[in-house]
Amino acid sequence: MTTLDSPQHPAGFAAELRGATRAEHEHAERSVFVSALLDGQLPRESYAALLGQSLLFYTVLEEAAETWRPDPVAGRFVLDALHRRDVLAADLAWLLGPDWRASVHPLAATRAYVERLREVCFTSRSAFVAHHYTRYLGDLSGGQIIRRRLHDAYGLDTDGVRFYTFDGIPKAKPFRDIYRELLDGSPWTEGERENLVAEANVAFRLNRAVFDDLAVAAGL
Repeated sequence: MTTLDSPQHPAGFAAELRGATRAEHEHAERSVFVSALLDGQLPRESYAALLGQSLLFYTVLEEAAETWRPDPVAGRFVLDALHRRDVLAADLAWLLGPDWRASVHPLAATRAYVERLREVCFTSRSAFVAHHYTRYLGDLSGGQIIRRRLHDAYGLDTDGVRFYTFDGIPKAKPFRDIYRELLDGSPWTEGERENLVAEANVAFRLNRAVFDDLAVAAGL
C-alpha cells in the first residue's frame, strides 16, 4: 500500500496520543547530544554514530512492518515511502566509506531499544504502531529543520542527509494530517488505545536513552 486512505472518524485519538506523550517527547528533544550536534559543536563522526544507531532500530522496526503488512489495521501504517533503512545505509556509506558496517556497533541503550522492539512489535499491533508513530511522524515533523541545521553546521546537502529526505512524500504536512486521521479512524479497542499511548511513551524514553549514550560517547 502506498497511500493513506482511512475514513474520517471523530474519536480524536491522534490528539489524545500527542497530548499524552508530550512530556516525554519534549524531554527527548532537549537532549544535550542533539543540541550540540545541531549547533555544529561535534565532529561528523558523531553524526555518523547517530545514523549508525538509528539504522539498527529502524531495521528491526521495518522487519516488524512486514509482519503486519497483511493486517487490516496495522497494515495500513506500513508505507514504503516512510522506510528509512536503505537511505540510512546510503548516508553511512557516503560518510564513512565502503567499510562503514565495521563502524556500527550498538550502544547499550540501542541494544535495549532493539530488544524492546523485538519483544513487542512483532506480536502487538498497537505496540508496533506506537513505535512507528514516534519514529516516522517525528522524522516528518522535524526532519526538514534538522536537515537545514546539518547543512549549516556541516555543509551536508543531499549526500549524508538522505535520511531526512522523503522522496515518496512530496508534502509532509498533508501526509502527517492523513496519518493522524488514520490513527483516529482505526478500530482500536480500549485496551489497544491504552497500550499504544503507554508504548509510545516507552519509545520516547528509549530514544532519549540513545541520545544520552551518544552524548557520553562524544565526551559531552
